[in-house]
Amino acid sequence: MSDRTTWYESLNEPQKRGQATEAIIRSAFVLRDVPVLVPAYDNEPYDLVVEIAGKFLRIQCKTAYQKSEGTVAFETVSTRRRGDGYDRTGYDGRAEYFAVYDPINDNRYLGPVSEAATGKMEIRFRDSANGQHAGINWAKEYLFDKRLAALRP
Repeated sequence: MSDRTTWYESLNEPQKRGQATEAIIRSAFVLRDVPVLVPAYDNEPYDLVVEIAGKFLRIQCKTAYQKSEGTVAFETVSTRRRGDGYDRTGYDGRAEYFAVYDPINDNRYLGPVSEAATGKMEIRFRDSANGQHAGINWAKEYLFDKRLAALRP
């Protein structure tokens, strides 16, 4: 297990892992000369706003976790605890992109909210044991730099 995975696991509170992910994603945009705006409050349905080609895009940052061999996943809903249970809300119309940090492989992914599965999205970075290829979200299609380049003129 790599040091970065150990560091993430040592952050016992989900909020701390989220803060670490947001910092990593924010720095990925800044290093690529993309302006980043951060909401003043923590109750927005997005974590960052970036300006690309004169457009402002709302970004929801997520931390990936190992789902199975060769696959990582992330939650595509916001879960808030309520007095009568949990409220799970999607991001359609509330953010344009998910920016995902995978601490297992040290990868960053960028994908439109409109392409994400409801509840959870899996990203595969190795072929599956059964050789299935249809309906798979391949990591190479969501790599941060590839998606960012497609957004730029």
